[in-house]
Amino acid sequence: MDLTQLEIFCAIAEQGSVTAAAEKLHRVPSNISTRLKQLEEELGCALFRREKLRLHITDSGRTFLAYSRRILALSEEAKQSVSGQRPDGVFTLGAIESTAAVRLPPLIARYHQRWPQVGLDLSTGPSGDMIDGVLAGRYSAAFVDGPPKHPQLEGIPVFAEDLVLIGALNHPPVYDASGISGSTIYAFRANCSYRRLFENWFARTHAVPGKIFEMESYHGILACVSAGAGLALIPASMLESMPGRDSVNAWPLSEGMGQIAIWLVWRKGTRSANLQAMKALLTED
Repeated sequence: MDLTQLEIFCAIAEQGSVTAAAEKLHRVPSNISTRLKQLEEELGCALFRREKLRLHITDSGRTFLAYSRRILALSEEAKQSVSGQRPDGVFTLGAIESTAAVRLPPLIARYHQRWPQVGLDLSTGPSGDMIDGVLAGRYSAAFVDGPPKHPQLEGIPVFAEDLVLIGALNHPPVYDASGISGSTIYAFRANCSYRRLFENWFARTHAVPGKIFEMESYHGILACVSAGAGLALIPASMLESMPGRDSVNAWPLSEGMGQIAIWLVWRKGTRSANLQAMKALLTED
């Protein structure tokens, strides 16, 4: 097994076919097929299930894909560490939606101005997805609410964030969760850390939310709340940046539960030049 085989395997998994992987890697399809067959024979298992012109990754393939991405990421990191390279190549970042929308634009602009040779690849999603992406090697680092709890992660706090409860303008003030027990809630998917915090806030006073509608964007959430359809939890910085901020009332969570820190996290031991450059920018006065 060598790194080229792992690169080919990852390309097939991402592209879904030998032909597409060959185009991405600038190789002939027959070479891609041969290297994949050799890898499967060496591992003693099928990494893909063949169906017509598509390849569908198997359970064994998904497990091996996570390891392959980590190995390739570590290989690139090792090359940078011993060569003394300046930041270069592609820097894959993950971030929760609100941080990407409000906090990162000026930071990414500064990073690009200082290191224009680096290609920044930013993906957004719930905190759980971002952490999984770092652990699987899809992202070099990610901005999530912290501190990191996984033993293979480390990081630094970078932004202070306040989460506020929002309701329609005619909604009475909210002082604690017991006053809105049973109310309709708008939130992201279950792996969103803000949603978990919101549910824990209810639980502390033995209150329970009513129907939870899962949304895909803060703008959609704001529109529903401003129409009087329910309540939601949203970062204050995100609310302040939105055109419809004056269409809702906002209240802090009781007991200071809405005060959190956003962390930049990475796999423990990572020392890539791209990551070091980002950390340097974040710690500048």
